[in-house]
Amino acid sequence: MGAPFASLGVATPWLLWLLPLALLPLLRSATRRTAISAVSAAPADPLSAALAAVLTGAGILALAGLIVALAGPYRAGERVTRTGIGAQVSMLIDRSGSMNETFAGRQPSGEEESKAAASRRILGAFVGERAHDLFAVTAFSTAPMLVVPMTDRRDAVRAAIAAIDRPGLDYTNVARGLGMALSQFGPAAPGVSRALLLVSDGAAVIDPRIQAQLRAEFAKVRPNLYWLFLRTKGSPSIHDKPAGEDTPQAAPERHLDLFFKSLAVPYRAFEAEGAEAVAGAVRQIEALERDPIPYTEIRPRRDLTGYAYAAAVLGLLVLVLAKLAEADFLRERSRASGERAAPVVPERAERRRAA
Repeated sequence: MGAPFASLGVATPWLLWLLPLALLPLLRSATRRTAISAVSAAPADPLSAALAAVLTGAGILALAGLIVALAGPYRAGERVTRTGIGAQVSMLIDRSGSMNETFAGRQPSGEEESKAAASRRILGAFVGERAHDLFAVTAFSTAPMLVVPMTDRRDAVRAAIAAIDRPGLDYTNVARGLGMALSQFGPAAPGVSRALLLVSDGAAVIDPRIQAQLRAEFAKVRPNLYWLFLRTKGSPSIHDKPAGEDTPQAAPERHLDLFFKSLAVPYRAFEAEGAEAVAGAVRQIEALERDPIPYTEIRPRRDLTGYAYAAAVLGLLVLVLAKLAEADFLRERSRASGERAAPVVPERAERRRAA
């Protein structure tokens, strides 16, 4: 079969064995036959021959359409690769206990939002606006947890983001979280933008041996790195040097920022002290990650039963019109009226004899 028919199929293939029955109109005509003394006595009639061929074809079409319709024809689904605007985005979201607090550093009350709730709302809207992005979601606290692998299923991604406002754990192990978030990127694809978005309100000390492993992974994947630092009001900035010794233990956020700057990958840090600042940072990230990206569009299976039934109805309609054309309605009507009028004559004759 050629390429146009390669995607065609039927739900009940065995019914197609009945298709030879569609040739029955070639053996016997459904039209009324009229006897004549000799075929040679009738002149050549191309119009009648054409009509006979049309009626035979209509009968074949009607039977074949009904059989194919009963078999359940369909066009199989397919995957179509297109090019859109977007990126592969791996989101690494902090689930430590401090994310349950507000930006003011206290438990939320009334209409106040925790940092986790604000992040959930804003990131959910970010996912909904990106038509052709691929997303992965990884959560981390004491240990990392893969929530959703890289996918274009936005409902699943939004459900994963909606779960980040559940009560978190106490510790922040960002090193293992970064390793798992990097592993969500698949094989390298030319021209595809990759972005790792870290959403966290703090940091932890990364062991030098782990730093070396992370450097190797970042050099292999080479993503654009964004750190959305949800800073509690009054806490040190990632750019502030501590008053005493400038060590990772004394200023973990500052040294995590320095580590990111040393990775030789595109990197930007956003410090947000409120929900509006978080939304502004996400808008900037969205504007930065707008490169061409190939994406796969899945076309579902298409049912063709209606077309088969339509072909059968067309054939049957032609046959019905042909049968109606055989009937002489005017002659039948005059004959019926004559039969109704005939009994009236004897009645009048009887009355005359009686008189």
